[in-house]
Amino acid sequence: MITQITELFGLSVYTDKAAYVGDVEDVVIDVDAKKLDSLAIGNLNPDFVDIKGFKGIKVPFRIIKSIGDIIVIRHLSHPFKAEKEM
Repeated sequence: MITQITELFGLSVYTDKAAYVGDVEDVVIDVDAKKLDSLAIGNLNPDFVDIKGFKGIKVPFRIIKSIGDIIVIRHLSHPFKAEKEM
C-alpha cells in the first residue's frame, strides 16, 4: 500500500490491456478539493502514445484502476495510436 505521494514518482504506468504508457514524473494535487487530480506521465512509449511534440501527458486520477509496484490505468483510445498502427 502506498502511503506517501512521493512513492508514486518513477512508477511505470500501464493500461489494463498491458501496454506500457510511461513513468510518473509528477503528481497534480487539487488543493481546494484536497484530492489528487492527475498524474504527469513522461518517458512516453513512442510506439503507443501519439504525442505530436509533447513530452508528457496528464492522466486523470479517475481512470487509475490500481496502484502498487506499477500503476494500471483504464485503456483510453483518444491519446493512443490505433491498435492496427502498433
